[in-house]
Amino acid sequence: MDPKDLRYAPTHEWAVQKKDLVIVGITKFAVVHLTDIVYVDLPDIGDHTFAGESFGEIESVKAVSDLYSPVNGEVVEINKKLLDNPKLLAEDPYGAAWLVKIRPEPGQT
Repeated sequence: MDPKDLRYAPTHEWAVQKKDLVIVGITKFAVVHLTDIVYVDLPDIGDHTFAGESFGEIESVKAVSDLYSPVNGEVVEINKKLLDNPKLLAEDPYGAAWLVKIRPEPGQT
């Protein structure tokens, strides 16, 4: 994804709408400042997210940070690759390292 086409939150998540889903990730800025990411905690498929509220965590050697949802909706897919290889976030934060796909509630996009 081209970073110019994404929407950004002050908490360093990015989001883009693709058809009826919102794809969420974290910015390269966040990845650089967290440094060595060692763990990602993502919600379960079917979990409900609420705009501005935490849906998971990302842990580095420096800190643990919450991940915030841009919309109210249902988690329909998680990036399972990140569970086994959180370093993927440093390699491709705007592409292969997306975090979750959310089906937003009506009126949320």
